[in-house]
Amino acid sequence: MKLLIILALWFWAWPCSSFAGTSDGLLRIELKKKPLNLKRINAARINARNQGTTHDDVRSAIVYLKNYMDSVYYGEIAIGTPPQKFSVVFDSGSSNLWVPSSKCFFSISCYFHSRYISWLSSTYTKIGKTGKIPYGSGYIFGSFSQDNVEVGGGVVKQQVFLEATGERSFDLILMPFDGILGLGFQDASVGHVAPLWYNMLLQGLVSKPVFSLWLNQDSMSPIGGEILFGSIDERHFHGGHTYIPVANNGYWQIALDGFDIGTANKSAGYCSDGCVAVIDSGTSFIAGPTTAVTQINHAIGANGIVSVECKHVVLDYGGRIWDLLISGLEPNTACAKLKLCSSDQSKHTSKYEEKSSANHTSICNFCEMIVSWIQIQLRELKAKDNVLAYISELCEKLPNPGGKSFVDCDKIGTLPPISFIFRNKAFPLMPKQYILKLQKGGLAICFNGFVAVDVPSPEGPLWILGDIFLGAYHTVFDFGNHRVGFAKAA
Repeated sequence: MKLLIILALWFWAWPCSSFAGTSDGLLRIELKKKPLNLKRINAARINARNQGTTHDDVRSAIVYLKNYMDSVYYGEIAIGTPPQKFSVVFDSGSSNLWVPSSKCFFSISCYFHSRYISWLSSTYTKIGKTGKIPYGSGYIFGSFSQDNVEVGGGVVKQQVFLEATGERSFDLILMPFDGILGLGFQDASVGHVAPLWYNMLLQGLVSKPVFSLWLNQDSMSPIGGEILFGSIDERHFHGGHTYIPVANNGYWQIALDGFDIGTANKSAGYCSDGCVAVIDSGTSFIAGPTTAVTQINHAIGANGIVSVECKHVVLDYGGRIWDLLISGLEPNTACAKLKLCSSDQSKHTSKYEEKSSANHTSICNFCEMIVSWIQIQLRELKAKDNVLAYISELCEKLPNPGGKSFVDCDKIGTLPPISFIFRNKAFPLMPKQYILKLQKGGLAICFNGFVAVDVPSPEGPLWILGDIFLGAYHTVFDFGNHRVGFAKAA
């Protein structure tokens, strides 16, 4: 009994100055930054070694990337009365709030994090409904509860969240934070729970239906960044924002007009038939179609997987694919015409049952990539022999889903910009922004910040823009007008 009284008094005495009340219609959360760690990055991607990178829809592609071991920006919140503090990733790619529970008895991972103790909170309400949230190749599970959540000086009353009581292959023990605070839409939330930002607005804690994100790129600064609910801080960007309508009620998903390597004023045709981009603050990387990431690897001299199967398809069928495209054949029927794919493109099956032992990509998939690469080269009026030689080189630069594409740190200054085009405006990333550099002892290790993930049409082609992009561009999430805005970060 004595121990319980001491614990209760300790929680009541916990200083709450960082969660002081506010009356100006905005809530400001300072983000902290953990340095990228090579071991965490390896852990984040180790489960991908034996998985393909093709996904049926946007949701499964985002879940595939959600390991959080690579996340470096986090902030503090508190749950309950008196407040129990937790460090969380503010994740625009998911919609639920969850933290480890004191009822997590059988997962050793929970004992390495702060745990929510419901009986210590006078504002706790039991819901009891169970749920599980998928991440990467596993999931966390638990039961839903209600309690007050303190964020950036305001208190969201009776917010529904998940008390995590266990995990399956999620590696929670390695996660450098306690939990996740989802900033996505209610349509994508497990249990159809209203997101925290939605309740902020309903309860009058913010005056405007908007939040904005600034990630500090100054590695010497103690401030990692800031998320501001209810307003936009003009100190954190230059010029005006370019706004793009949100195209999906579940995610911060917007139309991407184009993507280009080397120039910042035109699209090279990667998205001629339409692409989508999901804005995801819960991952450090940028994910895109294998066809594009392979060309990035080639352009920047990054190492990759050498695929003999890919080279064989180029050698045996490259010229015929070229001739079919020149003749005016619909590109999406070329591989079926050559009997390398089924005529039912939605199934993405090949006449070959075996898969590449190196990257598990079927002959059909290689054919489709080669079709895409040849299309791009045709737009640039390149000669046939030169194009086929270039594509054969691309077969040596395929992304490794379970590892990293290393680059020479000494050549970063010579690498090309890589641009995303929204609303006919280019948003370039410079080499120092898209190449991740880690110091290990006296040595520097550099690798490409782009990873491969494939979502076929009509959901794709899909890009997932993580912290590499968001660090370069101050981002406004305007849920009142259902749009996302970008401006050059200050």
